[in-house]
Parts: sequence; structure tokens; C-alpha cells
Amino acid sequence: MRGIVYKSTGTWYTVKSEKGDFFECRIKGKFRIQGIKSTNPVAVGDNVVFEIEEVGDETIGVIKEIEDRRNYIIRKSVKLSAQTHIIAANIDQVFLIVTLRNPKTYTVFIDRFLATAEAYDIPAVLLFNKMDIYDEEELKEIENMVSLYREIGYTCHCISARTGTKIGEVKSSMEGKTSMFAGHSGVGKSTLINLISPDINIKTTEISEQHRQGQHTTTFAEMYDLDFGARIIDTPGIKGFGIVDMDPDEIGDYFPELFRLKADCKFNNCLHLDEPKCAVKNALEQNDIAESRYNSYVQMVTGEEDTYRMDSF
Repeated sequence: MRGIVYKSTGTWYTVKSEKGDFFECRIKGKFRIQGIKSTNPVAVGDNVVFEIEEVGDETIGVIKEIEDRRNYIIRKSVKLSAQTHIIAANIDQVFLIVTLRNPKTYTVFIDRFLATAEAYDIPAVLLFNKMDIYDEEELKEIENMVSLYREIGYTCHCISARTGTKIGEVKSSMEGKTSMFAGHSGVGKSTLINLISPDINIKTTEISEQHRQGQHTTTFAEMYDLDFGARIIDTPGIKGFGIVDMDPDEIGDYFPELFRLKADCKFNNCLHLDEPKCAVKNALEQNDIAESRYNSYVQMVTGEEDTYRMDSF
């Protein structure tokens, strides 16, 4: 039988068959997907081939094959630095939820996430949440960020999951697609998903008063069918986002505004660091590209992995 993985705990996998039935499945042996050494070889969104086996009084599924992935979102494993973690596969678009407080989402995190989405050819949308709680200074900061990312070419929505502001726009853009929702713990991801589809009823918790950050309410990635012809993938809150399998000379290709200038650099292999007659450095000096974006790029090229973690600030 063939099916799609709807939930992955690392041990058990909930698979929906082509007929619409759900089976709890396990894997036998070790899977190596495209040479990726991953903590979770089977990810939510994977198309799999599985068989049903009778084990005592139980009927369980056994995954025999993972079909080729159209794309996936991957990051370095938090606990095992030598391995990776595939967040989800076969995604039509990803929504990154951004907040300025409780918790604060830093641009370096946003830029790493967007670069990874670019690398795996997944359209990304930025959702600036909690618009109902910001003061005048924060609203100005949001305005500047929205202007920056829209100019690059990213779709941005200013929303409030608490009041429902602009949620209709998000919902309409999800129709007929499989969408992944991601962000730090506490950005309102579960609240937003519950608002889009109340039947899901994902557990939410209050913000931690001690750390002013969200508590982890989603432990494993899970996909849901929505009543308006869409699928949504809810993911655990992410503190950091370590990039995977990106050579320094290709990272600039995943920053659209840098990639557009690449052909104007003197050297074809320009890393936009200290090379002469660099079109990117010239654009930076002329304020034609954002300093925050360039700084994020430099950190990725030079391998400064520790600076992006939310809990390091």
C-alpha cells in the first residue's frame, strides 16, 4: 500500500493510506535518503510504501520504502551536531511566524530560514504576528522589516492570531496546498492554526513569565487535513536553525538580492567579503541592500553557528 506520513515521533509513524485510512507504522532497518545522515529518516509529508503485519493481537504497518521527495526543510540536529533533522517533506509553501517580543525573532534567524527554503525551492511567506500588542516603536520596526522583505520579493502578512486580523488572507493562500508553519516557541503558531481550523484544537500554553518565551506545545511535527481543501503541517518550536550542506560559494545564491548582483562582481567566485570590485559590497555601501541581510549572509559563510540561537541573546 501507499500512503503519506502525517505524524512522526521518531519511533512510530502515522500514515494515511490512499483510501483514507490511518495506520500506525514502524520501519525495519535503517533508511539512508540521498546520503543524508538524519535523526529522522522518515518525515511528515513523505510518500511511503508500507505493508500491514499482524503482531499478536495488534495490526501494525511496516514502512518498506520512502518515495523520492519533491523537497524538504532540513536543519542541523540540536542534540547530535553531526546529524541533521528533516522537519517536513513535499511542502508547497512554508509560513515563518515572526514576533518582536515574547519571544523576539531576530533577523539572522529569519534569514537562515529563508535561505534554507530557497535552497530547497520552497516558497516562503512571513507572518508578523501579535500586531495587537506592539507599541508605536515596535510597529515602526515591523513596518521597516515588512518593507525590507517585500522589496526582496517575499510575501508578508501582518496578523494577530488573538484577534483574527488578516487571517482570511492567510487562509485563502493555503487553499489546495500543503503548508508548513514554523517559528520559535511562543510566536502563536498553535493559536493561529486553531483559528484557521478550530476542529484541530492544538494545545496551547501561556508565555513563560520567567523567560518571556513560549513553552513547547508541539512535541512532534504533525500534518492535518483542513475542511477547505488544504493540509497544514504543525512543527515544534525552533530555537536555532543550523544550515546544512551549503558550500560558502553557493550561499549567496539563496539571498535573492545578492544573487541578482552576482554577475556584476569582478570575480565569478566572489564571496562578497574582501574581494575587490564586489558588486554586493558596493550595493551595501550605497544602502541598496540591507545591512542586516548582509550580516546574516556573512555569518552563514564564515560558519558562525552560535550567533543565531534565540537563547543566546
